[in-house]
Amino acid sequence: MEKFRAVLDLHLKHHSALGYGLVTLLTAGGERIFSAVVFQCPCSAAWNLPYGLVFLLVPALALFLLGYVLSARTWRLITGCGCRARASCGSGLRGSLVCAQLSAAAALAPLTWVAVALLAGAFYECAASGSAVLAQRLCLERDHSCAAELPLVPCHEAKASDVQDLLKDLKAQSQVLGWILIAAVIIILLIFTCVSRCLSPVSFLQLKFWKIYLEQEQQILKSKATEHATELAKENVKCFFEGSHPKECNTPSVKEWQQISSLYTFNQKDPYYSMLHKYVNRKEETHSIRSTEGDTVIPVLGFVDSSSINSTPGL
Repeated sequence: MEKFRAVLDLHLKHHSALGYGLVTLLTAGGERIFSAVVFQCPCSAAWNLPYGLVFLLVPALALFLLGYVLSARTWRLITGCGCRARASCGSGLRGSLVCAQLSAAAALAPLTWVAVALLAGAFYECAASGSAVLAQRLCLERDHSCAAELPLVPCHEAKASDVQDLLKDLKAQSQVLGWILIAAVIIILLIFTCVSRCLSPVSFLQLKFWKIYLEQEQQILKSKATEHATELAKENVKCFFEGSHPKECNTPSVKEWQQISSLYTFNQKDPYYSMLHKYVNRKEETHSIRSTEGDTVIPVLGFVDSSSINSTPGL
C-alpha cells in the first residue's frame, strides 16, 4: 500500500511531465509502426512527392487537432460560448494568448511525429525523390537520365549506380532536418520557459503551493459534487416511485457554474488561486467575477485552467 501511495504521489506531482513523456513515446512508436507496416513509396514521378508529404504531414495535423480535443482548457474556453460574445469566452489579446498556449501544448505530438519521421528518412526520401526542384540540384553534373530515374531510388530500382547512391544524400538531408527541428524546438521551449518564469508575478515556492491547492480543490470538488449528485438522484428516484414532492436541494445555478468555469485571469490586487476561489470571495461584493481592471492572462499560470474534476484521480 505504501508503494502504491508513493507511485500515486509521484504521478500527482509530475503528471504533466509524465503525460508529455508518454505522448512523445507513443507518437514515436506509432510513427515507426506506421512507417514499417503501412508506408510503401510508389516510386513514381507523379506520386512520390504528394505521397511522401501526406504521410509526413497529415498524421501530424491529425495529432495537432487531437491535442486540442484532449485539452481540458480547450473545452473550458469554448463550452457554452455559442455564437455570441461573452466574458467567459475571452476577448482580444487575452483570448489570443490562450489560443497560442493551447497551440503550443497541442504541437508536442505533431512535432515529435515529424522529427522522428525525418530521422528515419523514409517519408522524406520518397517525397524528395519526386520533387523536380530537388532533382535539378541532385542531378547536377550527372547523366541526363538521372532525373528520370530519381523517383525509383527509394525502391532501389535505379539502374545507374551513381543515381542509386543519391539515396544516401536524401537520407542525410532528412536526418539533418530532423535534428535541426529538434534543436529549434528545444531552444524555443527553453526561451519561452525562461521568459514566462521571469515574468511570473509569484515566486517559485508559491507556484508549488498553488499547484498543491488546485489538486486539493479538485479532489474535494469532485467528492462534494459526487455526494451532492448522489443525494439529488436518490431524492428524485424516491419521489418518482413514491409519487411525493421532492424536498428542496440547493444546487448551484447555471450562472454560478458559468462563473467558476471561466478562464482564469490573474490580478495582483486579488491573487486568487482559482475561479472557484475568486467566486466565493467576490460574489458577496459584486455578485460577479467578470474581468476587472488589472486582470491578465499569465502564461506560467496556464495550469490553473488545465485542471478539471476528472484530471486528478480521487484518493
